[in-house]
This record gives sequence, structure tokens and C-alpha cells, in this order.
Amino acid sequence: MASSSSRLETVLSSLKPRTPSSTPPPPPRSMLAVSSSSEALGAPLLPLKLKLPHLPPRRRRSQFSAMTSPAPSTASELKIKSVPTKPVEGQKTGTSGLRKKVSVFQEENYLANWIQALFNSLPPEDFKDGLLVLGGDGRYFNREASQIIIKIAAGNGVGKILVGRDGLMSTPAVSAVIRKHKANGGFIMSASHNPGGPEYDWGIKFNYNSGQPAPESITDKIYGNTLSISEIKVADIPDVDLACLGVTNYGNFFVEVVDPVSDYLELMEEVFDFQLIKDLISRSDFRFTFDAMHAVTGAYAKPIFSDRLGANLDCIKNGVPLEDFGHGHPDPNLTYAKDLVDIMYAEDAPDLGAASDGDGDRNMILGRQFFITPSDSVAIIAANAQMAIPYFKNGPKGLARSMPTSGALDRVAEKLNLPFYEVPTGWKFFGNLMDAGRLSICGEESFGTGSDHIREKDGIWAVLAWLSIIAYRNKDKKVGEKLFSVADVAREHWATYGRNFFSRYDYEECESEGANKMIEYLREMISKSKPGDSYGNYSLQFADDFTYTDPVDGSVASKQGIRFVFTDGSRIIFRLSGTGSAGATVRIYIEQYEPDVSMHNVDAQTALKPLIDVALSISKLKEFTGREKPTVIT
Repeated sequence: MASSSSRLETVLSSLKPRTPSSTPPPPPRSMLAVSSSSEALGAPLLPLKLKLPHLPPRRRRSQFSAMTSPAPSTASELKIKSVPTKPVEGQKTGTSGLRKKVSVFQEENYLANWIQALFNSLPPEDFKDGLLVLGGDGRYFNREASQIIIKIAAGNGVGKILVGRDGLMSTPAVSAVIRKHKANGGFIMSASHNPGGPEYDWGIKFNYNSGQPAPESITDKIYGNTLSISEIKVADIPDVDLACLGVTNYGNFFVEVVDPVSDYLELMEEVFDFQLIKDLISRSDFRFTFDAMHAVTGAYAKPIFSDRLGANLDCIKNGVPLEDFGHGHPDPNLTYAKDLVDIMYAEDAPDLGAASDGDGDRNMILGRQFFITPSDSVAIIAANAQMAIPYFKNGPKGLARSMPTSGALDRVAEKLNLPFYEVPTGWKFFGNLMDAGRLSICGEESFGTGSDHIREKDGIWAVLAWLSIIAYRNKDKKVGEKLFSVADVAREHWATYGRNFFSRYDYEECESEGANKMIEYLREMISKSKPGDSYGNYSLQFADDFTYTDPVDGSVASKQGIRFVFTDGSRIIFRLSGTGSAGATVRIYIEQYEPDVSMHNVDAQTALKPLIDVALSISKLKEFTGREKPTVIT
């Protein structure tokens, strides 16, 4: 038995801290092309030979290769090994799953423990002999992680896994594939908009059977099980060739490598009028550009925008998914999507520009020298959806936004007489409303927009929605006539609904202790506040720590953000973000409503400066965090 145990520990040998090599192996490659057939089965299968010399060496063998045979098993039953393990610290799981530095996931049994803890947390009927989906954004460590997940899934009795070719599949596509194939759930390997590479971030989350992120009832169980785990169940199978489409079976366990785009593209063709969009893109007087930020939507951009909608290939920027996102930070905002911003603010800018993030669930929309805030974007999409998007031909069922998102969407809901919901930050809160048939279109100020076609926010969906709106508004325009632009759409919307000036200040990787003390200080302040208190020129209507009661299941989410709401409708909101892998990100949201059309073209930072000054003063941010300037201003 001792020798068996010793052999079993080789299964997860490479989850232990790596030993530096004196001989540098070949640099890693990007994630798009097919490996040569001469590579040994079990070696990580890589695509396109791109030299990235700044990245450290990658091993050619899988983490499980030491114990596996070179060919698929033909036995009627799998060999399942029980690998002894111990709990490891730091596996608290949130709605966005688990996000840490790559080096943390490479520690002994760190990822394997979490995967096993997840299976220990699910009722057996939710996965035994069932179907799971696996995909990711192509970041560093995804290839090794794919093999770990597949083998532990097989060890726990999963019947089949659908995995995107080369391990690639965007978060929205995973949700779509789960729903289409009625899968039991799916793993998403991504740290979203956080940077990638050996020194940066990696993450994993689990989505349930309607494609939605796992609820807290499950994520809490996962964390609890990480504290008591004692064994990992691993199937004795070889590494799966993820570069080749098709089905491979290992006894009674099946792995199907699928095109990560086809099911998602099929869904988009059901939602939108592709011919309408194609007619717009084919116009000689209209130009479009899309920045994939070297992230997963690079794998989707050519099939959708070029092959299906007819856009020139040169409209796609940074379209090759890379393990380190081309040294970039795949967060589509005015700071990190600088390539797109430079293009869209040039004299000869295209008419519409868009970007998406690491895993494809966020988006940024720009017109020519014109930025559309995410809060305005979801409001404008909702206001135009019934006219421009066939999926909403009968009108939306309801609208919703996260609490920090501006009130622009509220005014659309009021005018269209639609149910409206204000929820905490976190897409899971929208999912409950969608499953109950109460919600169609929703969004978050953090560049997340979506609808009930899936249960995740969806970057390419938002881009197609904007293309649909511009196409609809110009469908009767002849070439040579002035097109109704992105800026025209926004200004018309403001003239109808008023403008909600909005900005967000992000202070990334603050010391957690100081950031938490600041939040506690603000909680104490609001406990003593009363209506009529003066803050500069603003009179307080109320201040609270936002609490949400779900109208579907009655669940309560408390301490979701500190709000100062003033009598003129202005708001200041403070939150700590949970999407980073280190330290704390302090977010300050500032909003002011302006009904006067003559004031709508004022720069947002100018319009909001008095309120921003109040926010910085009452929070004592510099005193608590030592930070004088934000990392990002949106």
C-alpha cells in the first residue's frame, strides 16, 4: 500500500512548488493554431509559434504525465486513484470563483484541492454520469489546469466533458454551451480582466446548469470543504489532445473537443439580424474596429465580424489570444484599452469602436471621439432594443442594473413602463430574475452588459447590439448622406431622458488593512448621519450600506456598498472590489443627474468635480490608504 501511495503522489507532482531549471526550455506560444502531429500524446498541445521571450520556461509534459499510459484506455471502467492531501489556506470562493497569482495555483495540490472540494460540495446527481463544459481565456496555466480538471472530473464519475479547442472558450460561450447542451455545469478558467502571465493572475469558477455562476450556497460549501479535504480522486488516463476536434473515450468517460465559436455564433444569429448589421458594415461610408486585447474574443472576432458579417480583417486589432495578453491588462476601459482609444480619438477615427476583456464578458463602446459609459450603454440598448434587435421584438420583460451603476436605466424603465430592479454587484443576482422570467436586459457600470439569452454578461453581444442600433438608425440612408452616429444616438437619448453624469475612481492594490479601516469609518459615519446633513453644497437625503432582498427567493445580501444619496439625486458610493488577486481595490462611484440639454456636452469630470471633492473629503481616502491618485478613472 505504501508503494501505491508513493506512486499516486506523482499524479499531482507538478502541483508542488516548481524547481528552477538551469536549462531554459523553449518560450511559450499563443493559443490559436494546431500542434504538429509529431508531438507526443500527453504533451501540452500548442498553437501558433509566437516567441514571447519574457515568459519563463514551460514544461512540455503534463502535470499528470508521470502516471499515465500513452494511449486511451479501452477498459470498461476507469482506474481511479485516491491521492492523499491536506487542506491549504486561502481558498475562500466568491461569485467570481477563486482568483490568485499563478504561483499560488502552482503550489502543492492547490488547484486539485479546490476542484475536488467542488465535487464534494455538489449533490452526486448534479454530476455523476453527467455532462460538464470546460473552457477558458487562454491565459498562462490554462493548459496544465485543463488536464488537472479533466482527470479529477473523470475520477469523480463525470460522464463527459465538452472542452473548447486548445482549452479556449469565452465565459459567455460557456454559458451558452451549458444551456444549449443541457449540461450539468461548467468550469471557466479565467481571472477575467486581470493581467495574465507567470507572475500575474489565474482563476477558476463554476457555472451551474442554467449557465449562471454558482450561487453562494455552493461557493460557501466549496470553501468549507477546502478546510477538511483529505483525498483527491484522479482518473488514470493520459493527457487529452485539446488541439484536435472530436471525441475520445477512456473507458466510460468521454472528452469531446469542440469548436469554441460555433454554438455561440449560432445563438448570436438567433438574437440579432445579421443581414441588417452586414449591410451597415458593407457601406463604404461606415468603418468599424474591434480590439480583442490579445484575449479570448480574438478567437471569435474573425468568425463573427469578418467571416459572417463581412468586415475587413484589418478592423480586428490585437486579435491573437496570448497567454500574457501581449504584456497587457485586458480590461476594456479608457486606461488599459489605449490602442483602441488612440484609434477612436484620431482625426480619421472609425465610426464605431469596441473592445472586450480577458474572458469576453465585458465590453467598451466608443464612437468617433466619443466614449459611451457602461451605464449609458445599457440604457441606450434597452431604449432601442425592441426596434433594432429581433430577440426583443415583443419588448423586454424587465430591466435591472447593479446598485453602483448610474440611474440612466431607471428612467428608461419608467418611460417604457417596465419592471425595474436594483441589485448588488454580481451577475448571479440578475440570473435569479431571468430564470423567473422577470428580466431581459441588464448591466453593470464595470463594463458588463447582457440579456437573458445566457446567464453571463456578454461583451460581443453588447458590440452586436450597438452595431444593430446604428444599422437600424441608418438603414434608409443612402451612401453620401450623413450617418446617424454613436454620438448622435447618445445625445438623442440624453435629450429624451436627461443625462446621468457618472465616473468611477479605482484605487487598485491598496493595503487591505487601510482599505477596510476606511470602510468601517464610513459605516460609522452613516450610522450617525441624518437627512438634511450638509456635505459641501449637497444636502443628504439618506446614507446606508446597501441591502438587497431577492424578490424571487427571499435571500438577503447585506453590506453591498456604502451610499450617500443627496436631495438632488446625486450619489456617492464606496465599495471594495473582490475581483483582484492581491490587496484591495477601493472603488468610488460619483453620479449627478442633469436634465438641462444645454449642459449635456459638459465634460463629465468637470461636471462632477464638486461631488468628487466631497467624496474624497468624507472618505479620508488618502489618510487611510496613502493613495493620492486613482489607478483608473472611468
